[in-house]
Amino acid sequence: MGQMQDTSARKQSRHSRKMTSSDTFKFPKFKVKQKLTDFGLGRMDAVENTGIYEGKKTEVIIPDQLVANLATNNARQIFSRVAGLNIWENDGAGLQLNIGGRGLDPNRSSNFNVRQNGYDISADALGYPESYYTPPMEAVGKVQIVRGAASLQYGTQFGGLVNFILKKPVQDKKIEIIFRQSIGSFGFYNTFNSISGTLKKFSYYTFFQYKRMDGWRPNSELNSTTFYTHFNYQFTKNTSLGMDYTDMRYLAQQPGGLSDAMFKENPRQSNRERNWFDVNWHLLALHFNHTIDSSSEINIRVFGLLAHRYALGFRPNRVATIDNNSDRDLIKGDFKNYGIEIRYLNHYQIQKKDMVFLVGTRYYNGFNHSIQGIGSKGKDANFNFVNTSNGINNDYTFPNDNVSIFSENIFNISDKFSITPGVRLEYIHTRAKGHYNNIQFDLAGNIINTTRTEENRNDERKFAIAGLGLSYKPIKKLEVYSNVSQNYRSITFSDMRITNPSQVIDPNLKDEHGYSFDVGLRTKSTKLYTFDFSGFLLNYNNRIGEVQFYDANNRVLRLRTNIGRALMLGVESYIESDVIHLLQPKEKALSGIVFINMAFIHARYLSGMQTSIKGKTVEFVPLINVKSGLRLGYKNFKASLQFTYLSDQFTDATNAVEGGVSAVVGLIPAYSIMDAGLSYQWRRLKAELSLNNLSNNLYFSRRATGYPGPGILPGDGRALFFTLGYKI
Repeated sequence: MGQMQDTSARKQSRHSRKMTSSDTFKFPKFKVKQKLTDFGLGRMDAVENTGIYEGKKTEVIIPDQLVANLATNNARQIFSRVAGLNIWENDGAGLQLNIGGRGLDPNRSSNFNVRQNGYDISADALGYPESYYTPPMEAVGKVQIVRGAASLQYGTQFGGLVNFILKKPVQDKKIEIIFRQSIGSFGFYNTFNSISGTLKKFSYYTFFQYKRMDGWRPNSELNSTTFYTHFNYQFTKNTSLGMDYTDMRYLAQQPGGLSDAMFKENPRQSNRERNWFDVNWHLLALHFNHTIDSSSEINIRVFGLLAHRYALGFRPNRVATIDNNSDRDLIKGDFKNYGIEIRYLNHYQIQKKDMVFLVGTRYYNGFNHSIQGIGSKGKDANFNFVNTSNGINNDYTFPNDNVSIFSENIFNISDKFSITPGVRLEYIHTRAKGHYNNIQFDLAGNIINTTRTEENRNDERKFAIAGLGLSYKPIKKLEVYSNVSQNYRSITFSDMRITNPSQVIDPNLKDEHGYSFDVGLRTKSTKLYTFDFSGFLLNYNNRIGEVQFYDANNRVLRLRTNIGRALMLGVESYIESDVIHLLQPKEKALSGIVFINMAFIHARYLSGMQTSIKGKTVEFVPLINVKSGLRLGYKNFKASLQFTYLSDQFTDATNAVEGGVSAVVGLIPAYSIMDAGLSYQWRRLKAELSLNNLSNNLYFSRRATGYPGPGILPGDGRALFFTLGYKI
């Protein structure tokens, strides 16, 4: 049932006694076969590669062990075992990942530091940390998730780290080819093909994916391609150099949002056929790994991004307004950034007790250009401005620089108890240079006057954040852990300037800061059961959010500003067990795995910019968040059933219930969904069947403030998908 992995003797002895300079041992060559857990969720080790995770709340998802719809990147299924995540559903093909947790906005996972193979993949990790690219889950070996404490090693943020580790080259073959073809409801088609192998010191892994879909609603067609290649050269047993290149691009028609009344009438309707979204993502990274001696190693990552995202459409404040074929709104964002991150890890001893020291530094440079103005009147995906002299709403460049130094150290006080302090020093320099225009139109929609205002903003910050982790292992398979860490999040350039017909941005926005605290009890590397019970506290100062207000013309608008101080308290629990093997240890062919994932979160504003906000529920926080499921296996056959439930949640700090004409704020009613899946492996052939939203519930998980809305974005109805894979 489980997968097998080769682990070198050197890695197995990481925590053993370190050799002195006078020691001259020659280890015999051998391999250890270590059986991975048969569950879809694991934990990170105290030390992995050049990272320290002792005392931190961590999760590791292994997609290949799930009976889930990997072809559509179905986040509801893939992340079902991670407690407390709030998942927004943006499209039926999984082009974008929208996850948040503990009261953090899920929009494009912008409150997590999202990485691929250890390097950033978002538009701008500091100035615009939105992830328009999500790696195909068919290519992902594992997903590492580290909660808020990741701010010390992976940059300043409240959510933590999400790191997609793509599959590695096969070591025992010169060439291995995998073909996966998927078809499904609403015109879905996906082809995923990979090639991998090792030739002496050279290894490689490459895949290509093409995906298309018509969509559950009209005007929802999309197509995307993703190409990835990885090469690695092992100069010596201690030194290697690798390269990754990713090319992703997609074009999606967006059906727009609905008002509350439209959703009740018919959630499948769409009154937008001229809205388009275009994304082009190019990532390049170099990895250098060197083991200096038996106790120390260094890792250097150099990475860069060249990308754009263009949004075009008719998006008035009243979402029920019929498209009058007037000029469309066009926003073009171009992103150029690069960085280098160096890590040094050393194992040493104090009084014969093992210690681990990590120090690293990072330099990051971003140069982004955002321009918004009048687009064409046509229906096609024409991303050209029609009036570049008077029809530009705003035109800005956003250069930024970031230099940081971070360090953590595991102090093993005894064989059972460790303390891990850490610190991060930050220098952040963000700038915004450009202009915005006040454009006046006549009743026929013609420009009669344009007033230009120049703007130049410059902000430098220097600060330190710190954290402390504790770990106590009373017995071999059990751990009590606790971690407290300061968090910081700078304002993004979309907070600085964007033109939206229903939104006003506070020009005096301040950076957000606070701290997070975790304490929990969890198992470690058990084959029959696993659990993690934890409590957390998240203190969030200067939280940026939105409140409704009335302008001089009595129009309802949204003000994006520092709402106030929020406090989130919660309990997160996860338990999974192979019930059949617990009851029948000698049973070999049959397995029955049950899991339940529950989070209960109390989130309130302790103070606010308006007295009425104090005591209100924080946005995007359902009080109850439950995901549970069952997986049955008999030899090479597996079947799964999953249930998801989220209670009511609000979308703005005033806790508005009705969405009004724009429907961008208001209640997201409680919803529940059931998913089912089947898979069968026969030699080199594998067949998978997935039935999403089994009971065909009508629901929505988000209200979009801009693209791809504005308004309510309904979740997809019942859908059937079939995948056939073959390995050569």
